[in-house]
Amino acid sequence: MKPTSQTIQQIERALRKVAAKYPPGREDLLLTDIHLQVKAESGELLAFNDDDEELTRCVIEQWIGNQDEDFYAEVTPVLRQCIQNMRDMLETLCILKPYSFVLVDEDKETVSDLYLVDDDTLILDGELLKGLDEDLDAFLKNLLAE
Repeated sequence: MKPTSQTIQQIERALRKVAAKYPPGREDLLLTDIHLQVKAESGELLAFNDDDEELTRCVIEQWIGNQDEDFYAEVTPVLRQCIQNMRDMLETLCILKPYSFVLVDEDKETVSDLYLVDDDTLILDGELLKGLDEDLDAFLKNLLAE
């Protein structure tokens, strides 16, 4: 599923609403992560904190009634890219580091870690690491053969 420009705008608007709940510059840093939940049948995107308090919700029209079995796999890179596009804003939230943006299912179980905000750590996308095991095995085999 290729996201439309309207889908990107709706997701980024929701992320701006989340950021507005944790404006930078406050001295009382909160300890929480941001949980994003998507519902294929209604097209809803919801954001929660660790206490299951709803931060915002919106309807992504492109997602309404989606019956794809790999729906989460399709929306994960879209959400990740929107967060990446807004990282300058999202990395300055009044939240104690490290904190992360996590995609959860309807049972609030983690589906995917979307983005980690920390001064020293970076989560690499699985696509970047694809084939790494095979490359390392080949390297080790060549090294031991010499």
